[in-house]
Amino acid sequence: MNISPVVYGWCKTVIIPRNDAPLVVFLLIGIMSDTHDNLPKTKEAVARLNGEGVELVLHAGDFIAPFVIGVLKNLNAEMVGVFGNNDGDRDMLLKKCSEHPHLSIHGTFSRIHAGGMTIGLLHGSDQDLLDTLLSSGAFDLVVYGHTHQSSMHMQGTTLAINPGEVCGYLSGTSTIALADTRTGHAEILTLP
Repeated sequence: MNISPVVYGWCKTVIIPRNDAPLVVFLLIGIMSDTHDNLPKTKEAVARLNGEGVELVLHAGDFIAPFVIGVLKNLNAEMVGVFGNNDGDRDMLLKKCSEHPHLSIHGTFSRIHAGGMTIGLLHGSDQDLLDTLLSSGAFDLVVYGHTHQSSMHMQGTTLAINPGEVCGYLSGTSTIALADTRTGHAEILTLP
């Protein structure tokens, strides 16, 4: 199965300010979820994201065991993650991330300001919370996982991206996503 939905024009118009106002830095964001200890597929995902030149990686949870951090440390970009419902030894996951300054896990939810956007990051196992965030209008982008099925859709002015599963265990397909805050282009990428 080769999944490749594409969305254009989901970014808000950003006016580059003059004088003392902050400058907006656009980003290419890599998105992954549900690695579930599949080290070979996680290595493929890291290699693809590095090859794409992403500047930020969002991981929507279900790392599972702390040893997966040994693969994620090879990312050439900052990674911000959240815990999923299957992440067991959360203290050890945090400890392993702390050994690599570009890797962090922010509990079960993170609000991220990057690329001129407000991004909500969660695992998605609480459907009521996910629905509330998507309908709130408070986010330009909401990233979630949990279902192991990749999807991308607009809800009002919010783009929702589920990158699917890196592990490929449930769907049989290993996927990640990219979101470009400069062009407003987002896509799901299938890994070999």
